[in-house]
Amino acid sequence: MEGWNKFQSSFSNLNLGQSANRFAKGFNSSVQATKERLGQVAPDEITELPQEYKDLETQVEALKTAHQAVLKVTKAFESETYDYPSQIQESVVELGANISRGVTNFAANNLKGTNLPAPSRTETPAPQHKTLPHALSRAANIASTTLAQAPGGKDDRLAQALAEYAEAWQKIGNARVQHDDTISRAFLAPWQQTLQTSINVAVKARQAVRVSRLELDAAKQTLKNATPSKQEHARLDVENAEDDLVQKTEVAITLMKAVLENPEPIKNLNELIKAQLRYHAVSAEALSAVQGEIEELSVAAEGDYRKSRDH
Repeated sequence: MEGWNKFQSSFSNLNLGQSANRFAKGFNSSVQATKERLGQVAPDEITELPQEYKDLETQVEALKTAHQAVLKVTKAFESETYDYPSQIQESVVELGANISRGVTNFAANNLKGTNLPAPSRTETPAPQHKTLPHALSRAANIASTTLAQAPGGKDDRLAQALAEYAEAWQKIGNARVQHDDTISRAFLAPWQQTLQTSINVAVKARQAVRVSRLELDAAKQTLKNATPSKQEHARLDVENAEDDLVQKTEVAITLMKAVLENPEPIKNLNELIKAQLRYHAVSAEALSAVQGEIEELSVAAEGDYRKSRDH
C-alpha cells in the first residue's frame, strides 16, 4: 500500500510538472505575441519563416477566401424559395386549408359509430413548389381559367395563350428544382467539405506553426535574460523549440501543398456550370416553343381585330 501511495504521488507530481510546463509555454508565447503586436520586439528578434512557407500561406488564405466568397452566394440554392415573390401570401391560405383539413379528418375519425353525420376524410394535396417559375405557372393558370370560365370565354385566345405559358413555366419550374438538387449534391456538398476539412486542416497547421514560432522567440528571450545558473536549461529549451518549429513548418508545407494541388474545386465548379447549363437549356427550349405558339395566336387575334375595325 505504501509503495502504491508513493507511485501515485510521483505520477501526480509528473502530471503537475507537465501541466505547469505547458502552462508556462502558453503564457510565454502569449506575452511574446502581445509584445510583437505592440511593437515592443525588434524585427530582427522575430524568427523568419521560410519564403516557401510564407508564399504557401498566402495562397491557402486566398483559396479559403475564394471558397467562402462563392459559397456565400451559392448556398441560396439550398433554399427552394430564394426567388419566390415575397408579396405572395399563399402560406396563409395553405395554413388555413391545413387547419380545415385537420378538423375535418378529426371529425371523420371520431364521429364513427355515433348518430352524428361523419364528414368524409380529405386527402392532403401534393405540396406546391415555392419557386418563381412555379409561381408564374400558377398565376397564368388562374388567369387562363378565369378568362375561360367567363361568358363566351371558351374560345378566348388570351386564355389559351396563358394556358400554354403556364405549361411552359411548369416545365421550367420542374427543371429549376432538379437544378437546385444537383447543385446541392454535386457542388455545394463537396465544396463545403473541402472548406471544412482540407483547407481548415491546413489553417490549423499554420496556427500550430505560429504558436511554435512564438514559443521559440519567447525561449530565446528567456535565454537572453537568463542567469548563469539557468542558461543551460534555457539553451535546451531553445533547441527543443527550434526542432519543434522545423517539424511543424514541414508538416504545414506538406498540407498546404496538398490543398493547393487538389483538383476537386475545379471539378465541383464544372458540375455547378453543367447544372446551370441544363436548366437554362430546358428554359430556352420551353420558352422558344411556347413563344412560337403564342405568336400564332397573336397574329390571328390581330387579324380578327383589323377585320372587325374594317367593318
